[in-house]
Amino acid sequence: MAGVLALMAFFHLTSLGRETEPAIRVETTPVNRDAKLGSSLAPVVKKATPSVVYIYTTRFIRERPTRNPLLNDPYFRQFFGDRLPNDDRERTRREQGLGSGVIVSSDGYILTANHVAEGADEIKVSIGGNKKEYTARVIGTDPPTDVAVLKIDAKDLPAITLGDSDQLEVGDIVLAIGDPFGLRQTVTMGIVSALGRGNLFLGRGDQYQYENFIQTDAPINPGNSGGALVDAEGRLVGINTAILPSGEGVGFAVPINMASRVMQHLISNGKVTRGYLGVTLQDIDAGLANHFNLPDQNVALVDDVMPDTPAAKAGIKSGDAIVEFDGKKIAGANDLILLVSQSAPAARSAIKLVRDGQEKSLNITLTELPQTGQNLNREGSVPVKSRTTADALDGVAVADLETPVRYQLEVPAGVSGALVAAVERDSNAAEAGLTRGDIILEINGQPVNNAADAVSLGRQAKGSQIYLRIWHRTERFAGTRYLSVDNTKKPGQ
Repeated sequence: MAGVLALMAFFHLTSLGRETEPAIRVETTPVNRDAKLGSSLAPVVKKATPSVVYIYTTRFIRERPTRNPLLNDPYFRQFFGDRLPNDDRERTRREQGLGSGVIVSSDGYILTANHVAEGADEIKVSIGGNKKEYTARVIGTDPPTDVAVLKIDAKDLPAITLGDSDQLEVGDIVLAIGDPFGLRQTVTMGIVSALGRGNLFLGRGDQYQYENFIQTDAPINPGNSGGALVDAEGRLVGINTAILPSGEGVGFAVPINMASRVMQHLISNGKVTRGYLGVTLQDIDAGLANHFNLPDQNVALVDDVMPDTPAAKAGIKSGDAIVEFDGKKIAGANDLILLVSQSAPAARSAIKLVRDGQEKSLNITLTELPQTGQNLNREGSVPVKSRTTADALDGVAVADLETPVRYQLEVPAGVSGALVAAVERDSNAAEAGLTRGDIILEINGQPVNNAADAVSLGRQAKGSQIYLRIWHRTERFAGTRYLSVDNTKKPGQ
């Protein structure tokens, strides 16, 4: 998966910030994993549930009814004149939603999921067994992590204690607390099923760009979003956010360490400040690891380097494999994005990479992430005037990249290559990830300028793998990436 690198600074709150500094309790000691599980978790539930609130949102949707088509028919107007109903005044309907949240300070700061509060015109928060209701205001939202911060005017609230999500281990017992389906004070139990889940694309559009989810089998249902995931000592370790659309027992929570950093940004600055490296990245398979002469697949491969960015100024190039950032090993592209996201803009960082089989160390100064509203979603057919098939890439039809196609796909002027006109579903290239509309830029490191080049280089390609560099567009990304295509088995084998 490719994505633009960004980072998130961790500011200490001061009295000079936009909001009053909240007093938040944090305990960083791990749970006692040697303790035997008792016959009841009621003490843990009693400790944590008073801090979980229930959120009711209202959106006012303004609509203008469609004009009665009979009013445009002369026949009906002849008999009824203007007596036909024609109420085309704008009307407002209410759209209501529900979710959960967690009180993190006694003076009314509440953590929840961004998609619970997003677009709401009115937010009500209900607290405790007496169901006392407050009107909440939005302090800030951060769609890329699905975190939002609310504030109610209240004092002496039962604030939860924050844990340290970095101390979690797979197998730890966790409880999910929230308001599923409007059923208040619901607690479900499970374990931490996995840590560091990324590349799930659980969000809409460009949401959830920074994915480091805690996976749990504690049941999470609609209305649980924004609620608490707590450890066996009742400490908040995550904010429940999503489930797999068709996966029972597979739920996800934003780690509290990530949510806490976002919260402190939103309270102190009103926004999350992120830094910018200026590259797009991908994970690699065994074939690409062999092609780039890497010992293993634990790298973030650089697809593109944006001009005049920190990465370009530091000398990072397409095809570099980043293996370490500020002394921390890289497991993949998402891992690097998360590590960079924990560094402050303007910070000087050390990057270790492998280029042409040789390890290199670079120093880089990150800048602030530029704002962009670019929509990368494009649909439609690709006109093809001529097509041919490269022998070594069986099942792939290519064509010259002509002006109408370039315009339709919004291909940058500096990109040249062979347009992929069709890919057979059971071909090796399709299995590797090549799709219709991709543009082949290189084959085995050799530049491709047109369809004839692709055919020629494909026929010349030898060895067990064919390595492609392509230009690729999805809803979330447009840029180059690398593919390794198996050349040892026949399509459909």
